[in-house]
Amino acid sequence: MSDTPQNETSEDIVYTSKTEIACDGDGGALGHPRVFLHMENGRVECPYCDRVFVLKED
Repeated sequence: MSDTPQNETSEDIVYTSKTEIACDGDGGALGHPRVFLHMENGRVECPYCDRVFVLKED
């Protein structure tokens, strides 16, 4: 069984090496206001688009 919740797809998860993330929804004019997120416990979810950012393991 995976640790990924059932409503998340691999498209909703972004792996990164940074702990501070900026998200604008990647939709251009159809996106959302840019928000800056600080990762805690190796994971953070955008409150607008529900995209999940996960800290890469080295």
